[in-house]
Amino acid sequence: MRRSHPRAVILGTGSELPAQVVTNAALEKLVNTSDEWITTRTGIKERRVLEEGKGNADMAYRASLRALKDAGLEAKDLEAIIMGTVTPDYPFPSSACVLEDMLGVRKAFSFDVNAACCGFLNALAIADSFIRTGMIRTALVVGSDALSRLLNWKDRGTCILFGDGSGAVVLGASHDGAHGILSTRLRTDGSYVKALYVPAGGSLKPASLESVKRNEHTIAMNGKEVFKVAVRSMEEISREALDEAEVKVDEVSLVIPHQANLRIITALAGRLKVPMSKVMVNVDRYGNTSAASIPLALDEYVRNGRIRPGHRLLMEGVGGGFTWGAVYATF
Repeated sequence: MRRSHPRAVILGTGSELPAQVVTNAALEKLVNTSDEWITTRTGIKERRVLEEGKGNADMAYRASLRALKDAGLEAKDLEAIIMGTVTPDYPFPSSACVLEDMLGVRKAFSFDVNAACCGFLNALAIADSFIRTGMIRTALVVGSDALSRLLNWKDRGTCILFGDGSGAVVLGASHDGAHGILSTRLRTDGSYVKALYVPAGGSLKPASLESVKRNEHTIAMNGKEVFKVAVRSMEEISREALDEAEVKVDEVSLVIPHQANLRIITALAGRLKVPMSKVMVNVDRYGNTSAASIPLALDEYVRNGRIRPGHRLLMEGVGGGFTWGAVYATF
């Protein structure tokens, strides 16, 4: 009897957060803002910042070790490492390569995916495709960012939003058709490039004394444009992922959205007609951790028992580009 194509299943989850906590009260001393102003507009109360002398891969390493332990596997069992990030340790090689060396993996391939806050979902979809085709049987998928390294701490429109963190999942191949990643949908629209980007530091505008003085190596954002596109795009792509899996919204156990800010999350829940009791929220404690936000939330809910075997999960994200996506999976 011919066996069906394998499906990618989540075998383990892990996460890592820097020890340093930056509260809204601390930001009041840096910029013209207040706890009330930040909380009202974003829902964020505090965020984590990676200590000096540490890189993105350091966080990813600890998150990966926890995911491997949860999966009951060793690093040598991995066949691929894919990391979603926009804050690699070096311009090249990839932070996935750095992570591979830290883990002591020698018989795998690794690479980064640059899709901003949607990087984890893009990496997850790629790993899922590799497993479905039979190219690999195991993969480590990481979403990890240190956006504090890209912030202008005098710009209250951006410095209040972002935090650092890392989340990881270990995927394995399974022929159990009822579990695993059941649908993935991805999309981009490059006409929005300058709505959320870092102006300098690439080949178009290499680093110079002038670019540093003008703070062009920090995040520039059109907040109103981001809000509008984020809510609309995540709703549309979520419905597409559910349609592909032939699942209705009210059949979803939990929604794990990108933790951009609370207003975007609540607006999205309203448009999907999902009660907030089914929506994972931790943006109040960690801020927007970019590619890390979804796997961080996933791991947190696994650890506290909110996600259990058989639960139907809808993960959705949007990031600079714009790029957006959704993944529907049964845990």
